Amino acid sequence: MGLKKSVYKLINKVVAGAMGTDLSQPQTEPSGEPYITEGLSALARQAAAEGVVLLKNDGVLPFARGTRVSLFGRCFYDGFYVGYGSGGDVKPPYTVTFIDGAKGAERAGRIRLDRETERAYLQWRADKKNAPDDGFWGHRPHSYREMPVGAELARAAAARSDVALVLIGRAAGEDDDSFNAPGGYLPTAEEVQMLCAVTAAFAKTVVLFDCGGVQDLSFLQPFGEKIAAVAFAFFGGMEAGGALFDMLTGEVSPCGKLADTVAAAYTDYPSAQHFGGKAYSEYAEDIFVGYRYFETFAKEKVLYPFGFGLSYTAFSLDVCAFSAHGDAFEAEVHVKNIGGRAGKEVVQLYCAPPQGVLGKPARVLVAFAKTRELAAGEEEELLLRFRARDFASFDDTGAVARNAWVLEAGEYRFYAGNSVRADRLAGTYTLAAPRVLAQTSGACPLATPFLRLCAREKDGAVVPVREDVPTGGYDEKARILAQLPAEIAQTGQRGHSFADYAEGRVSAEEFLAQLTDGELEALTRGFGCMNAPQGVSGNAGAFGGVVPALAARGVPAAVTADGPAGLRLNRYCALLPCGTALACSWNTPLVRSLFAKLGEEAAHYGVDVWLGPGMNIHRDPLCGRNFEYFSEDPLLTGRMAAAAVQGVQSRGRAACPKHFACNNQERRRNKNDSRVSARALREIYLRGFEICVEEGDPLCVMTSYNKVNGEWAHYHFGLVTDILRGDWGYTHLVITDWWMRRAESPHFAGVKDNAYRVRAQVDVLMPGNRGHLRKKYISDGTLLRRLNGRGGITRAEVQRSAGNTLRFLKELYAACPGERRGRGAKGAVLCRIRENL
Repeated sequence: MGLKKSVYKLINKVVAGAMGTDLSQPQTEPSGEPYITEGLSALARQAAAEGVVLLKNDGVLPFARGTRVSLFGRCFYDGFYVGYGSGGDVKPPYTVTFIDGAKGAERAGRIRLDRETERAYLQWRADKKNAPDDGFWGHRPHSYREMPVGAELARAAAARSDVALVLIGRAAGEDDDSFNAPGGYLPTAEEVQMLCAVTAAFAKTVVLFDCGGVQDLSFLQPFGEKIAAVAFAFFGGMEAGGALFDMLTGEVSPCGKLADTVAAAYTDYPSAQHFGGKAYSEYAEDIFVGYRYFETFAKEKVLYPFGFGLSYTAFSLDVCAFSAHGDAFEAEVHVKNIGGRAGKEVVQLYCAPPQGVLGKPARVLVAFAKTRELAAGEEEELLLRFRARDFASFDDTGAVARNAWVLEAGEYRFYAGNSVRADRLAGTYTLAAPRVLAQTSGACPLATPFLRLCAREKDGAVVPVREDVPTGGYDEKARILAQLPAEIAQTGQRGHSFADYAEGRVSAEEFLAQLTDGELEALTRGFGCMNAPQGVSGNAGAFGGVVPALAARGVPAAVTADGPAGLRLNRYCALLPCGTALACSWNTPLVRSLFAKLGEEAAHYGVDVWLGPGMNIHRDPLCGRNFEYFSEDPLLTGRMAAAAVQGVQSRGRAACPKHFACNNQERRRNKNDSRVSARALREIYLRGFEICVEEGDPLCVMTSYNKVNGEWAHYHFGLVTDILRGDWGYTHLVITDWWMRRAESPHFAGVKDNAYRVRAQVDVLMPGNRGHLRKKYISDGTLLRRLNGRGGITRAEVQRSAGNTLRFLKELYAACPGERRGRGAKGAVLCRIRENL
């Protein structure tokens, strides 16, 4: 153990070195007082509560006032409140733990806790050998060893209590996928033994899961009616404990709905045989991810369907109207609370498309809306709007029109309800002939063929078949050459300041024309290291005016902070509910309000760019960062991400959705090739980003580490220039994830690394240096060495990315009217600004 701990300390020291600080020492505001944004805690607690999903309830919940409760499971005391890694390493000013939440409910007179059981846990935890081992980066615990619960302890507790609460915890994170074994996706022997002892002694047992994504629930089935209630309490952040007990005691009626399908076994998920590859992962399930697979081919393998979640009350749903106006559709749904308690309901609208020649999922989510809290007998009408693109197919075969969004001929049926099993017919839409909605660039086709899952009609049924994925059809080199920009003639120093450009006195071209090649290069990379001197301690880095020459022109430095669970700084910052919990709330106005408060906190600390939201698809339950992301569904993902972006950017900060794209596993993420058909890429893995860009207009997008169809995402011209900027019309900034892989362009000899990146319009390398531990920037020479040389990068391309950076900084400048932000190259504030948000 001594050697192991020494290794832990060494690795943590290396990580701390990269951050430029001692991560083991908590930092506070200069006053020493933790800072809490006014109003944020209440929103965080509400979001955490609305993200709890009640799956089973035999009437034991909510607890009657004064119910006597025994708590089993060490996670009441050593809980998981967020996952691991850069997306979760937030230092909250406080944490309402699960035992805190229980005691708060007891103080309010809602429950009575069994102190003898609590004392047993406290005594067991006091023994050093039972202390949790926190591990180190990429090797943190997925679960904790449980205290043995014998029959005598359980029976004694049952004699003093009315009900048992059992809490089982799981965690995973960055560089650390889960695993299909006990302690990972499956329960441990200790957990099963605990449940056996408790259910044998108690007439009523409630099982709760403290986790960041769905877990195996099949092990609960043998217990049958001995388990009276089951709920997922996805990581709730610093308000998790209070939120959970608000739900259990009826202060809040549960209104969370699953953002992922819960299958009977891990091996039932269609990705299970194609997840976690070393060199590559074939997305052989194609578009049939999550409920798209189960509702089409394997409904019988589902324990709890997508969109499902119970309430303490009941609702009636009636479709009042359904209409189509060109490519725009509307459904009016009347919701009434017909139960005896107040509560909220989520109305979900699904399309059941014709199979046609392309083959399609049985159901596709096209719209959703959540009611306000309705008192017993109260009613509300919801208007659900959607577009033809929300149920269109991407044709990568040419059966209708290759590389186009199409609607095939036939009848499209729309169903409203409160899960994917919705059965109320809302309306129909019939096409006599196929329609092409949008032709695309055809970028990012599959390079290495494999067989994919397809749906085909046979004898009146839809059956799964395997077919070759189309490849090729896109000439990236020709596309690059056709889109090379024109150079702006260099003029030398003309005295134009950044303020002149930002306030419209000179054009972007006039400002760029005065910049030297070295200054242009500096605008295409960060300061060099994390914890840049331009910002608050613990920041993720800075970019923009990061060299003295640019700072002298008044170019500001934009300071970044990791997300999405909050702000990862060496300051006390709010720890928010995880992405899964937020998605399970299905409450976009709430998410928007919560992240507006995060924007205020970012402003307080001088953070310009929040590196979030994380919005990769929950392709597989074992992905370590699923807690950061939202859902298996791209529409729900895109709407949640857009709400978070809108919230942060409403406060004059920039949001940076990540990781673009297909970062769906953590194992060897910076070596792995995500091999995916153009159809699945467009319909599943890019669709959420597309919605976020359209509805949220994020000022920044971050690429992923992995390859996408053979090319690193941070060098991917097809992905970034043709799809993001071309097909979607995105005009803002694109940055790398922190550091990148060395590579040479397959089309242009000698164009490599930073030149290769800039050619793709991935504008900024973050944090700037190639090495993880260098504090001072050292250029690798790959951008300027062959500038304007034969076959090399052109000055015009460097100007284009430098211009994208300047436009980004101008947009931040415009978000704070009358203010000047000018953090100098060494952290000196050149133009003192007043934050007035």
